[in-house]
Amino acid sequence: MDARKALDGQAIGLMVVLCMVWGLQQVALKATADDISPLLQISLRSGIAAVLVGLVMIARRETLSMAGGLWRPGLIVGVLFAMEYLFVAEALRHTSAAHTAVFLYTAPIFAALGLHWKMPAERLAPMQWLGIGIAFVGIVMSFSGHGLPAFSGSIGGVLWGDLLALAAGASYGATSVVIRCTGLSRIPATQTLLYQLLGAFIILLAAAASSGEMSVNPTPLVWSAMIFQTLVVSFISFLVWFWLLRHYLASRLGVCSFMTPIFGVALGAWILNEKIEPRFIAGALLVLAGIVLVSGYEWMKRAALARAET
Repeated sequence: MDARKALDGQAIGLMVVLCMVWGLQQVALKATADDISPLLQISLRSGIAAVLVGLVMIARRETLSMAGGLWRPGLIVGVLFAMEYLFVAEALRHTSAAHTAVFLYTAPIFAALGLHWKMPAERLAPMQWLGIGIAFVGIVMSFSGHGLPAFSGSIGGVLWGDLLALAAGASYGATSVVIRCTGLSRIPATQTLLYQLLGAFIILLAAAASSGEMSVNPTPLVWSAMIFQTLVVSFISFLVWFWLLRHYLASRLGVCSFMTPIFGVALGAWILNEKIEPRFIAGALLVLAGIVLVSGYEWMKRAALARAET
């Protein structure tokens, strides 16, 4: 019997805070991009967070398991995690933080498609295929409605940035598929997180060095952003998320996580004065509706059965 609970006030409150934090990370990266490149910032935050996760593992007397060739999927998720944030960093050079947040969180769509292909138990129901179709229409609508954002850049550049953000979402979804389909699903989440953080640190540091993006102007805003990105985003928020997954139903947490792009759009408009196009808003709402249908299907199915039994 699954001991995980339905959401209560504590879980909902934590999810609201987590989604706000995750939505703010793109805004923080873009706000400090002139003083420290997003590539370097993500690399450094990942390296420091990896040390902190390692200390947590030592305190729990956990060791990094290599049994059964676990290093292979560990290497894959490390590369995919790095690719996700490489695409995010490049996307933020061309498009807004709001656009990046929405397209990054198309990840559940890509994860659902990958699991449908890899795992018979994860076959998509007709309602979920409808959700994928709705999300696709939303993506097309968002791409077709480009005006010029508040920052400089051409319409073509914005479209390229949106495509990179969508590629980040695909990488994020692929990471979920690898974890679910390999032995990583049976080891403590801290070990999987350590693989991801180490991959991002090594690969993105090399990318930043090769592209000449190693300079840092240590302004108070940069220091604040680095502390936020390292301690809050890459360390505390992921540990809280994994705690929630151990104690509450994952499907319901997943539905709540769709607040993240909403916070990303709102915070981008508020903090960065980003212009939000009406057609993009309409497309983003369709994307979110499609994601809810895909990821929340099992929860909605169980809720309907419970109502039918009463």
